[in-house]
Amino acid sequence: MLYGSSRGQEGEFTSAQVIKQGIASDGGLFVPDHFPVLAESDWVRLQNMDYKERAFFILKLYLDDYPDQELAKCVDLAYDFQPDELRDPSGALKNSFDHPRIAPLHQLSDLCYVQELWHGPTGAFKDMALRILPRLMTASIRLTEEKSRIVILTATSGDTGKAALAGFRDVPGTSILVYYPKKGVSRIQEWQMITQPGHNVKVVAVNGNFDDTQRGVKDIFADINLTEELNKKRFKLSSANSINWGRLAPQIVYYISAYADLLNDKALSWGDSINIVVPTGNFGNILAAYYAGKMGLPIKKLICAANSNNVLTDFINTGHYNRNRPFYQTMSPSMDILISSNLERLLYEINGRDHERLKSWMRSLSENGAYSINEELKKTLRETFWSAYCNEEETASAIKYVWDKYNYLIDPHTAVGFNVYQKYRRAAGDTDTVTLLISTASPYKFSGSVAQSVMNIDSYATDDEFKLAARLEKITNKKIPRSLRDLSKYPVLHHETCEQDNMEEPLRSWLKIVPDKG
Repeated sequence: MLYGSSRGQEGEFTSAQVIKQGIASDGGLFVPDHFPVLAESDWVRLQNMDYKERAFFILKLYLDDYPDQELAKCVDLAYDFQPDELRDPSGALKNSFDHPRIAPLHQLSDLCYVQELWHGPTGAFKDMALRILPRLMTASIRLTEEKSRIVILTATSGDTGKAALAGFRDVPGTSILVYYPKKGVSRIQEWQMITQPGHNVKVVAVNGNFDDTQRGVKDIFADINLTEELNKKRFKLSSANSINWGRLAPQIVYYISAYADLLNDKALSWGDSINIVVPTGNFGNILAAYYAGKMGLPIKKLICAANSNNVLTDFINTGHYNRNRPFYQTMSPSMDILISSNLERLLYEINGRDHERLKSWMRSLSENGAYSINEELKKTLRETFWSAYCNEEETASAIKYVWDKYNYLIDPHTAVGFNVYQKYRRAAGDTDTVTLLISTASPYKFSGSVAQSVMNIDSYATDDEFKLAARLEKITNKKIPRSLRDLSKYPVLHHETCEQDNMEEPLRSWLKIVPDKG
């Protein structure tokens, strides 16, 4: 399997090379040269595997330059299960998953199954990829005989930051700098990041929203002079965002695993199509589902669930992408995004891999904040995707409805997915398709919003998120994950803030890179 840039950069690259580099030098995203298709016999084998075995089976198709023993070790360490009651009280084993199935299914109704992707150490779906990416990165350094130190730069809308920090903490040959939008994440998300220990980690708040933060990181990657300065000091930049193929490939696994589980549970027969509902911001998670479909996962509709920042809904419904609109801070902050980076990879596929047309769209997005696709491509897009959005009132109502009806606690992002799924059923009249609802975070990562939705908002509105989490646990009898339980007791280790137009300075200061004044 070889990889190239979505924007046409010459050359073919191995998976180790693209994982180490993160983003193509022409600003494009690395894409595989083909998608392996699973046969019916493969699905039979997958049904008889546990999650680790499935992960190795799928990842080996894409990372075939990794020796089997090396890849198996990466998978084994990433998806470790340790029951909470057996964990070392000192916290030494806290970086494991707390459910033996890693990404278990919860049947919510006759046709709706929730895939819980938040049983990892940071309580969010980003653990599914960021537990393995650092190991793949370390292996790639060896495989490519890289002598420079890899510096991971990441912009986060909340969950990626903590998962990346925890994953790369003290990993040999790497350093990681995470930027997050000040006041653009939940208090618990922020506290997870600013209390992160590690000799090779740094966290910086940015005065701006996530799009400002993401744009700043992309500008750093695109700065040729800075890249040369870093190279002289034997530093190389890479990314832990889903623009990195090493982040995206592991996400394909859990969709295929879910289908295998549904087959095992007799919820469907092989070949039956399913709907997949994904709360969507940067488009990486739903793109992984699309890629699973290209591998043979039978998909009827990919349902793109957006919050009030509904730029993706408008694009899917109209073919016009326009980020020139109000930006809303919502109770589902990981979706507060107006520039969805991974959409570029989807456009590359539905556009027949036409580099020049793709570059014209990305240039228009950069210069004008908008672009449009033609009617033929719009039709192709809507053959697979369906989208609607959910406002704040609807999000809170969905949290309460699911709790009251099913005795099941969901976070705001999952609530957005549930609400949009109901809208899809009414609009499409689809009342007989098994549907997978992706649950992206523990409800306790957003305990303020969840508690105020489930309980009487007036009674608890002045409490902080940590107090609300305790009240929520008491009322619902749903345990706070251990990784979040004692979070408020951890000391703050990261205090730095920067302006959105000066994000390069914290990096230079940290790495002791003095600007070249010529």
